[in-house]
Amino acid sequence: MSPKRNNPKEAPAASAPKARKADFGDQPLPRRARLGAGSVNLKILSETLGFKVGQRGTDFFLTDQDPNLRALGLKALEGLEIMPSATETPSEWEVECLGLLLAENPEIDLAEFFREPAPPRGGRAATPRTEAQKQYLQNIRRNDLTFGLGPAGTGKTYLAVASAVEELLNEKREKLILTRPAVEAGERLGFLPGDLSEKIDPYLKPLRDALRSLMPRESFQRFYERGLIEVAPLAFMRGRTLSGAFVILDEAQNTSREQMKMFLTRLGPGSKAVVTGDPGQSDLPPGESSGLKEAMAILPGIKGVAFSFFSSRDTVRHRLVRQILEAYQSPGRGR
Repeated sequence: MSPKRNNPKEAPAASAPKARKADFGDQPLPRRARLGAGSVNLKILSETLGFKVGQRGTDFFLTDQDPNLRALGLKALEGLEIMPSATETPSEWEVECLGLLLAENPEIDLAEFFREPAPPRGGRAATPRTEAQKQYLQNIRRNDLTFGLGPAGTGKTYLAVASAVEELLNEKREKLILTRPAVEAGERLGFLPGDLSEKIDPYLKPLRDALRSLMPRESFQRFYERGLIEVAPLAFMRGRTLSGAFVILDEAQNTSREQMKMFLTRLGPGSKAVVTGDPGQSDLPPGESSGLKEAMAILPGIKGVAFSFFSSRDTVRHRLVRQILEAYQSPGRGR
C-alpha cells in the first residue's frame, strides 16, 4: 500500500498569526457579563493597552506575537474578572481606570491592589482606582492627620468621606464632621438670599452628595438627626475641641494661615483628620498667605502626619478631564 499523501489544503498557511484559544492558555476568559455589551470592556482594554484580540464565533483570541503584550493582555483579563464593581458588569469608566492603572504599572499585583477591608456595616467600601488612591487610603487608616493634595477629580474628597463613613459605621469614631471654607463668598454671606443654612448650603453640597452616595438614605438621615454627622463651614469650628471624631477639611487651598492653624488645633483625643486641597489653585484674596502651603512646608516629618500627592494621571472623572488638566499644565500652553 502506497503511503498516504498530505492534502495541501489541510496545511496551515505560513503567514497566519498564531491565535490562542478562548481560554487564553491556563487563564479562563472573564465571565461573559464582565465583558459588557458587545464585549465593549474587552475592546476598551485592548485599545488602552495596545494588545490585539481576535474573535471567531463566541471564541476570543490573543493574536499578539510580542510576549510583553501577550502578558499585558492576560493581566488585563485577570483584572477585568477580579476588579470590584457595584454591578456584575463593570462600567466603561471602571474599565478605563483599570487600563490606565496597567498602563502606568504593567507589573502591578492586581490581586493585592484590589484586596481591601470588608465594607462597613450598612455602607459601601471605597475602591481605589489608581496606586496614589491606594496609598492615600492606607495613609488615612494609619495616621491621625492625612493631607490629600492634587487637582480636581482625583478622588481626594470622596475617598476621605468613604473612610470616615467606614469608621463611623464600624463605631471606631463617634462623630463625622465635614467642613470647608466658604471663601468664594468671602465668608461674608449676608448678600445672599435666605437664612444662614440656605446661604452656606451651595458650598457644602458636594460633601453631602458624597455622604449620600456612600450610605443608605435612612442611615444618613438617622445619623444626621442625632448630630453624629455634621456638615458646616470652617468658621463654625472656632473655639471647639473635636474629640472622638473623624474630621474632613475640604478645599483647604482656600484657608488662610490662621484658619488652617485653628482647624488643626481643634483635634481632641481619639480624633482623626483628613485635609484635602489643590495647592495649584486658590480663591484667597491677592496677597493673603495660604494656610495649606504653610502646612505643607512645616508639618512633614511629624509622626502621625502623612501626605498623599495626586496628579492628572489619577483623575477618575471623564477621560477628557485628564487630558484637559494635562493641557493646562503643559509648559507651552497659550496665555
